[in-house]
Amino acid sequence: MTDPILIEVTRGPLVESWHRGALALAAPSGALALRLGNVERAVYPRSAIKALQALPLIETGAADRFGFGPAEIALACGSHAGTERHTHLAATMLDRAGLTEDALGCGAHAPLGASAANALIAAGEAPTQLHNNCSGKHAGMLATAVHLNEPTNGYWEASHPVQQRVHRALSDLSGLPLGADVRGIDGCSVPNWAMPLSALARTFAKLATGEGMSAARRAAVARILDACWEHPDMVAGKSRADTVVMRALPRQVFMKTGAEGVYCGAFPELGLGFALKIEDGAKRAAAGAAMALVERLYPAARGLMPVGAIKTWRGLEVGAVRSSALFEDALAGLNVFGVSNRQVAGDR
Repeated sequence: MTDPILIEVTRGPLVESWHRGALALAAPSGALALRLGNVERAVYPRSAIKALQALPLIETGAADRFGFGPAEIALACGSHAGTERHTHLAATMLDRAGLTEDALGCGAHAPLGASAANALIAAGEAPTQLHNNCSGKHAGMLATAVHLNEPTNGYWEASHPVQQRVHRALSDLSGLPLGADVRGIDGCSVPNWAMPLSALARTFAKLATGEGMSAARRAAVARILDACWEHPDMVAGKSRADTVVMRALPRQVFMKTGAEGVYCGAFPELGLGFALKIEDGAKRAAAGAAMALVERLYPAARGLMPVGAIKTWRGLEVGAVRSSALFEDALAGLNVFGVSNRQVAGDR
């Protein structure tokens, strides 16, 4: 199946570029309210599942032992911008577990936030592992190892108990075996298991509703989501879509981006979850598609994060990043408040 064009990029009167992709919007049962493209092809969710990877931090009792509050939990779920607030909190998490930055296995990269990156350059300083957007996630993983008296060395490897707990949580929630045949390594060096978008959307619908979970897991999920809504700035950063939308629509929209054009999220009021993947991995297209869906379901989100204008270096607006006609038509026909669902597949 050829995925449809979801996002177009215009220049003047013409479409200059286009991005194909697939999207699933599902209920906890797996019933699809919307299907665009091949939603059964396995994709790596990358950082979009950090909230799921944080479950052992809560369920083992590590978060309570080390006094991690909502801000720390949100950072463990985040792809942060590398600001001083983010790096300081990640360092604090490590310190409470009796560790330092040297224990991290995520590697160093320049801050995702332009202001934070420019500040480092101006200070003549090199980025550290704390600036890695995944340092909060890794600090949480290390905390579980310390809490359970496990070795911290190699905590990022698939054979380590830390990653085995993550694997069990992902497998339980997705209903998939997630074997070595679909296991890759994320940019921060921890395992990442590929899943169909339909399964990811169903999994996030479960997060939204708690359906099929034990009381303890429902409580853990609620704690994680509440933390992200209370501290959305720790999940991403100023002016980034995840932070802006969750600050404006707490307990209505949970959303998390992942590398290579992935986006996942949940709509608790509607009992639905979504997952999308842009074929060419373009971030601008993934953000545009996610925002188009969010705005369709929650008109209050319109204008919060414009999809984007194409401008010259002088600032002249000469084009736009926009939803395709097929995507707009699919969203217009979406009826999640009634009993009927509309499924759209293929290209226009």
